[in-house]
Amino acid sequence: MALLLRTFARQGVCLSRPQYSFLYRHAAPMGTTAKEEMNKFWVKNARLNRPMSPHITIYRWSVPMMMSITHRGTGVGLSGAISAFALAALVLPGNYPHYLDLIHSLSFGPVLIGLAKFGIAFPASYHTLNGVRHLYWDIGKGFRIPEVYRTGYTVIGLSVIASVALMML
Repeated sequence: MALLLRTFARQGVCLSRPQYSFLYRHAAPMGTTAKEEMNKFWVKNARLNRPMSPHITIYRWSVPMMMSITHRGTGVGLSGAISAFALAALVLPGNYPHYLDLIHSLSFGPVLIGLAKFGIAFPASYHTLNGVRHLYWDIGKGFRIPEVYRTGYTVIGLSVIASVALMML
C-alpha cells in the first residue's frame, strides 16, 4: 500500500497534497499572450507597408456575386416577412377577411396592387429558382464560368417571368 501511495505521489495524484499537474503535464507553456501576438502582427504589417484588408472594394462586381447577395437577402426578407405575418396573425384582433376588406377599402389603383404583387412574387420565385440552381451545384455540376453565368441569367429571366405570371393572377 505504501508503495502504491508513493507511486501516486510521484505522479502528482496524491490526495493528501492536491496537485493538478497531471492535468497539464503534457501541455506546452504559452510564450506570449494573444494581445502581444496581435501587436506583433500589426507592427510587422505597418513596417512592411501592407494595407488593411480591402474587403469587397477591390473586387469587380459580377452577376454571380450579385446573385449570391440577392439570394441571401431574399432568404432573410422572406423569413422575416413570414415571421411578421405569423406574429401579426397571432396578436392582431380580427381575422383574415377583416383585413382583406380593409385593404380593398383603401382603393389602391391596379398599378399599385400589381407592383405589390410583383414585390411579393419576385423574392419568392427568385429564391426558389436560385435554390434549384444551388441544388444543381450540390451534385457537382455547373461550375464552369460560362455555365455559372448562363444559369444565372436563366434564373433571373425565369424569376421575372414567374413573377409577372403570379402578378397577373
